[in-house]
Amino acid sequence: MEFPNDVPLYPRSVGHLDQFHGLPVLAFPQDPSVRDLPADPASVAWCMRGGMGSEDESSDAYWDRFARTVPLEEVRALVFGAPWYGMDGWGAIDELVEAAPRLVNLEAVFLGDVEMEESELSWLEQCDLEPVLRAYPRLRELGVRGGKDLGFPVLRHEGLRTLRFETGGLPASVTRNVAASDLPSLECLELWLGDEYYGCDTTLEDLRPLLTGERLPSLRHLGLQNSQFQDEIAAAVAHAPVVPRLASLRLSMGTLGDEGAAALLSGQPLTHLRFLDLHHHYLSDAMMLRVWDALEPAGVRVDLTAQEEAERYDGEESRYVAAAE
Repeated sequence: MEFPNDVPLYPRSVGHLDQFHGLPVLAFPQDPSVRDLPADPASVAWCMRGGMGSEDESSDAYWDRFARTVPLEEVRALVFGAPWYGMDGWGAIDELVEAAPRLVNLEAVFLGDVEMEESELSWLEQCDLEPVLRAYPRLRELGVRGGKDLGFPVLRHEGLRTLRFETGGLPASVTRNVAASDLPSLECLELWLGDEYYGCDTTLEDLRPLLTGERLPSLRHLGLQNSQFQDEIAAAVAHAPVVPRLASLRLSMGTLGDEGAAALLSGQPLTHLRFLDLHHHYLSDAMMLRVWDALEPAGVRVDLTAQEEAERYDGEESRYVAAAE
């Protein structure tokens, strides 16, 4: 599928990033003898994966070696993976805050670039993001994987353009605080809500302030995804004031069925969208055809891949989100 140039592309599954903030991701070498590094430190998103390849170097020593080797003043993007996020996220946060006087051009941070072989999504512990947001008022992009113990402050942040949470269970406190924050420059917001058994207590009422768009005047790309109540979200989005100014809408990865898709089609026009992401869904073939017929002729790129089939137990239907455990 070809995507419009103004629609941000993100991974569709929980795996290591190969691109971040429009830059290729490069892991800083775990082997201290490796000296072959890019001449331009701003040309890559540096990924921290230290303390895994050598028994003699701790994660702290690995970070210190990075800070001595790479001019931090020229770094634009940082990605933190294992082992910092094998247990919790405080190590990376502490390093980031301490290095703020040198990371003067840092634009983007991703916390928790951990794949399944390293940690299940539901095991991945996070932390309070307030210190890093306060330390970097000009940060443009923040991505976070993992919802356990995740905290987001109510704040005004002038810099953020992109905010993305990949979780198997998004705490309601995070959703409410994002909705209550003033983020005047935010263009892209993506929330993976997850499963109640893995920590999601976010409700539709928690999402409604986001759907007004009042505190997000620059928003053009919205994702409310990976949800057990995807039909209800689709019905609310069908009449949401924020939708007419969106370029892309993602309602993918959840339990969306014919009821939700029908509500979406019967609401306000969606033909202005550049991209509608519904992948991993429970739509019938007939409903998929209705969606295509309604939107594709108008030039909307629609992703309806990964059609799922509901399971039945004792006569009851069960649907599952794409990323939970």
